[in-house]
Amino acid sequence: MSGSTGAPPPEEAPAQDPLFQTPAEAADPAGQADDRPEGEPAGTLGPPDEPDSHSQGVPGSPPAGDTSGESEPSKSRAGRNLPAAIVVGVLLVAIALASLYWQLWLFVVLIVVAIVMGTAELATAVATRGINLSRIPLLIAAITLPVVGYTLGPDSAFMAFGLLFLFTLIWRLFKKGTENFVRDATASSFVLAYAPLMGAFAALIAASPDGADRVLTFIVLSVASDIGGYAAGVLFGKHPMAPSISPKKSWEGFAGSVTLQVILGAVLFVVLLDSDWWKGVIVGAAMTVTATLGDFLESAIKRDMGIKDMSNVLPGHGGVMDRLDSLIPNTVVAYTLFALTLGGIS
Repeated sequence: MSGSTGAPPPEEAPAQDPLFQTPAEAADPAGQADDRPEGEPAGTLGPPDEPDSHSQGVPGSPPAGDTSGESEPSKSRAGRNLPAAIVVGVLLVAIALASLYWQLWLFVVLIVVAIVMGTAELATAVATRGINLSRIPLLIAAITLPVVGYTLGPDSAFMAFGLLFLFTLIWRLFKKGTENFVRDATASSFVLAYAPLMGAFAALIAASPDGADRVLTFIVLSVASDIGGYAAGVLFGKHPMAPSISPKKSWEGFAGSVTLQVILGAVLFVVLLDSDWWKGVIVGAAMTVTATLGDFLESAIKRDMGIKDMSNVLPGHGGVMDRLDSLIPNTVVAYTLFALTLGGIS
């Protein structure tokens, strides 16, 4: 391990809930960026300059300088709390499926909760750099845009987005004045588009005639990218895709993501959506690219903010945004591709 002395690392203080964390508490001078291998939840890695066995294609080898010879039995080879991650993941999937096929409007409620929490996490993250977001307008947008999209359709959702954009700028101007206005307004606009607007696209998919099946396809073709990439990256990963952004993302892992995605895309389009298999192949491959780019975007945000996790609200996973990194960019891509290949979207 680069720079390692063999001494055990100091314990990290637990992260605060982003909804109640102050900017001062959010600051982490020794924060570490997200360098996850494919599909690995955030919050499991050491400092960015320490190589990991996965990036070298040697899964499970102990880090250099570690003389303890022991590891926590509840942790996976990549360091996450595996039992907690599995339990939380199963619960999230069960809640999503129950809402989709019991009362679809409950899925929209789930979207709103996730986007509100994710927006709060982003506001706390940027506060570590002294950036003041327009929190109240952004939280209003996180609630309003998915609901408007689901109930009134895309035209109303885009009009609401435009009005909320203006509201966000005006709020910042009269709340804090002109000092650092461009910096804060730009960051607020980024968060507005990155979280609430993408939540609206997820709600628009749900509002289609076969919305539950399309949402399920969208979720599977986002999560499977992580699963296929993680498995292939651990077993075969040797060549990093973007070392300066996320060193542990490998081209071998990306190939695993594409392989699993095109297979599942073909199956889901034939079995679930009653469409052509080749359309599923195209959609699966395209969503692999955007899911991977979503991982890079999340890594870039956390590197820039100097933090390791968005929060610790999901045991074994990190924060809500740490789990939505693949889903968020795929909402608009899935909405567009479903419209082109299946039609019938509002």
